[in-house]
Order: sequence, then structure tokens, then C-alpha cells
Amino acid sequence: MNESRRPGRARLVLKCIQRCIKIIRGTLSPDDLEDDLELSPMCHRPEGLEILQEQTKFNRKELQILYRGFKNECPNGIVNEDSFKEIYSQFFPQGDASTYAHHLFNAFDVDQDGSVSFEDFVTGLSVLLRGSVTDKLRWAFNLYDINKDGYVTKEEMLDIMKSIYDMMGKYTYPAVNHDAPREHVDKFFEKMDKNKDGVVTIDEFIDACKEDQSILRSMQLFEGL
Repeated sequence: MNESRRPGRARLVLKCIQRCIKIIRGTLSPDDLEDDLELSPMCHRPEGLEILQEQTKFNRKELQILYRGFKNECPNGIVNEDSFKEIYSQFFPQGDASTYAHHLFNAFDVDQDGSVSFEDFVTGLSVLLRGSVTDKLRWAFNLYDINKDGYVTKEEMLDIMKSIYDMMGKYTYPAVNHDAPREHVDKFFEKMDKNKDGVVTIDEFIDACKEDQSILRSMQLFEGL
């Protein structure tokens, strides 16, 4: 693709994602989105809508709309990490979202093949927007478990937290100090690591988040879209 067209394409993808989420939340008519979409060739074909309907909390009409939007801006049916970072950065122009987008991309990329397919995208979106609290926390644990070994270390949690602060930018209000990410992690890790073995399991993570509303609020994802 011509590099000069990439910023414009990123804005189109951003608009599509925002509109799809509004449809799911019931704040935009599906017809409004369909009027904006055009059919385009597809190299990667998603699983049958019936299967995705069983695997997600979206109905057939919502899946059709999401699919049309996804393939319209991703004609080959997949999103690579560079494109994902470019798209996600549009949400946070005041900061550097690249590191957090990297971690988020890896959480969506379930099979770790370096790309996010429509199936990956819609499955993750279903959890984030319509999953139970436990489902969302399991997804968040996977985000924090950077090396995917089934445990979250303080270093992994700090990497994610630093990337969140970088993404929000230096000019947040109220202003945060340089040590804020580490202080945040120290506080959370102390509550999560119940047996003090230096790692947090998924059960410890879920239990701590459910018991502490401040942690639970901090784990909210996609609330700003």
C-alpha cells in the first residue's frame, strides 16, 4: 500500500471500529454503517457466521456488519502489528500508544501468528464488550501475562502499567509523578500475590480484582471508545 495513504486509511479503520462498537452498544443504527461500507475482495475467509455466533455474544446481523467493516478496511482479512499500532494510536494522540498497542495486539493474537484475523478480533471484542466480569478479567490476565507462561510477575505488570501511562501522555490532569507506575504496581501486586511467591496466578488475579473495586475499575478496557 502507498505509504502516503496510510494515515487516511487508519482514520477510516478507526471510524469503522468506533461505529461498530456504537452499534453493539445500541447507539447507532446498523443502516448508518452499511451506507458507508463497500464490498471488497477477501483473501482470508472467516469461520461460518453460525460458528462465530455460538462462540461470541453477537447475533448474526451484528457479525455481518462487523465483518463488512473489517474486510472493507482490511481487504486481505488480517491486521498486522504495525497497522494495529497505527490504528490504536489514533485513540490517544496526546501520548505514545505504541507499547501498549503491542501488548494489546498480542492479547488479540490468540494463536500468536503475528496477525489478528476477523475471528480473533470479534472474539476479543465480544469478551470486552459483553463478557462477564470473570471473562473480562481472564482476558485482562492474558494481556498482563506477557510471556504467556500462566503467571504475571511484577515486572510484567510494571511493563503494562508504564505503557498505559505513556499512552495517556505527559499532560494528564492531575499530573502524575515519575514513580507513579511502580507505586501503582507495588500496591496492586501486594494485594494480588496472596501467597507471596513473587508471581500472580489467574485465580489470585481474579479474586483480588473482584474484592477490590479500585483494582476492578483500573482493569476496565475499551471504556473510552
